[in-house]
Amino acid sequence: MDLHNLINRHFKPALEAAGLPKGIRLYDLRHTCETLLLSTGEHPKIVSEMLGHTSIQLTLDTHSHVLPDIQQGAVDKMEDMLFSRDRK
Repeated sequence: MDLHNLINRHFKPALEAAGLPKGIRLYDLRHTCETLLLSTGEHPKIVSEMLGHTSIQLTLDTHSHVLPDIQQGAVDKMEDMLFSRDRK
């Protein structure tokens, strides 16, 4: 598969049809996918494996900007478990 061909024949027309900026790269979609998965709470190890990273550390270092949200989510879950009034 020729990357130049793929970009010019398929990727750029798809961007145009979707009304997206022409400057978006394939790598940007990969980065967005990774960020979205992490921000929805997917385990970093799973995301790392999906993207073919050699280690989970690469995934965590590259996307540390979404980790505070993940940490807050974990705190919220623990709080619900410990202090939920619905628990019997």
